Parts: sequence; structure tokens; C-alpha cells
Amino acid sequence: MAQVSMTVRLDSKLKAAFDDLCAQFGMSANTAMNIFVNAVVRGRRIPFEIKAQEQESVDARTAFYKLREESERNFQSEMSVAEIDEEIYKARSERK
Repeated sequence: MAQVSMTVRLDSKLKAAFDDLCAQFGMSANTAMNIFVNAVVRGRRIPFEIKAQEQESVDARTAFYKLREESERNFQSEMSVAEIDEEIYKARSERK
């Protein structure tokens, strides 16, 4: 099988830590990368979970109570049903 070279840019401290760990495992960084690539191709997925930070979700009830508290702090009158509906619609739109 033909071999090819691949360049990966890493922070120098991260690379040194990776090299040290690989040595403790009894392999080179190159061998570790080959193991990783083989696992990805064989499993057709990254072999660990990758996810974005969770965004705070705001449901309609939370939005309602937040607005109600703000209204009470500002000594404003109670919101009408139409105003509540509008705020719920805005909160749901922002989630999309």
C-alpha cells in the first residue's frame, strides 16, 4: 500500500504532551494518528462524542415569568394576553 504524508498543525505544548503520552503508550505520535484514522474509517464516525456547548433554551413559560418579573421591577402594569402571545412568539422565533 502506498504511503502518503499528512501535515497537522498543533500548539507546540500540546504536541509535546501528545508525544509524551504516546511514548508512555509505547508508540509514536505517527502510530497513534494511524490508529485514529483507521478507527474513523472503519467505524465511519469520530470515535468519541463531539458536541457544541449547549445553548440556554428559553421556553414560553420561562420567557413569560422573566417578563413578568421585569414588569414588576419597573412598576409596569400587567401584560395583556396579546402582549404575552407576542413575547412567546419572539422567544420561539429566537430558538429557531
